[in-house]
Amino acid sequence: MIRVSEPSLPPLSDYIQYLEQIWATGTLTHNGPILREFEKGVCKSLDLPCFIAVSNGTVALQMAIKALDLSGEIITTPFSWMATLNAIKSEKCVPVFCDIDPETLNIDTQKIERLITDKTAAIMPVHVFGNPCDVIEIERIAVKNNIRVIYDAAHAVGSELDGRSILSWGDISTTSLHATKLLTCGEGGGCVTNDQNLRESLLQIRFFGFDENKIFVRDGFNGKMTELQAALGLCNLRRFENILKDRKTKYQTYLDALRHTSKLQFQKLNGNGCNYSYFPVIFEDENHLLRVMNKLQDNQISSRRYFYPSLSHFCNNCDISRIKIAVDISTRILCLPLHSNINCEEINLISEIILDATNHP
Repeated sequence: MIRVSEPSLPPLSDYIQYLEQIWATGTLTHNGPILREFEKGVCKSLDLPCFIAVSNGTVALQMAIKALDLSGEIITTPFSWMATLNAIKSEKCVPVFCDIDPETLNIDTQKIERLITDKTAAIMPVHVFGNPCDVIEIERIAVKNNIRVIYDAAHAVGSELDGRSILSWGDISTTSLHATKLLTCGEGGGCVTNDQNLRESLLQIRFFGFDENKIFVRDGFNGKMTELQAALGLCNLRRFENILKDRKTKYQTYLDALRHTSKLQFQKLNGNGCNYSYFPVIFEDENHLLRVMNKLQDNQISSRRYFYPSLSHFCNNCDISRIKIAVDISTRILCLPLHSNINCEEINLISEIILDATNHP
């Protein structure tokens, strides 16, 4: 079976070296030395002002909402993973869905302002599949309307815009370090901000609401990353540049093999700074997608309907007429196998199967 995703794992000997340090210190969690080393390493690698490592990407989103003291409505995209919606609801805010651009698959910035009301607290765009949003326009809208911006950058570690890490945009950007992400800690996430006060708030929230003197100063929860997670992250950080190059090569192999048919649509990338973390294909209709998916399965190749269904499916009283593009594309999009362990020969085989199923239904 060719799996749709697999973790990028370092040599076991590299990880064991960190385990020996952990056993020597006896520190397993709570802002340990390896965690601090990992946070500094991410900042240096991505040229970030700070990186606050946390237990997972959903917690990172919740922490961002809490640090900004948001209440009311948060405008976001319905074309995302459930974590985006869960975080908004968990922090007692109300999701308001904005439709997506049919080419980039990111939130359509031309439709954001018409959704802003006196209840709007923030915009939460998603860098879908690592493709940078139109951050310049989103910032203009936010400043004009005096609202906050939290970027769900779960897919976007390593993505850039004009040479600048996409994680450095917004009041707070959050990311995921889940097992299938390009930079993985097995499970984990992180928050990035340029604001020192927000940084302190995020650190307090991560540790139950206590400040650095262990005085309770605000509501919080346990969002800490363990030393074991951070150690795996450090191992993978050493290899991250090579992982990015490898992913770009394999993405391009798919594109070269499939781009000459008019029956498939591919995500339009914003600039050349995408991290190429996924390879989505948009079919003419859902029947076409299901036919290809079954053909792949017959050949022991897994694929994933990502994101399906649209998040509007999980909200009551959602006006579907406002998000027709997202709902439509969610039924026609399929992510193909793309990870460190797949090779270009297998990618070409997958492409041949798709073209055959496309041209000879």
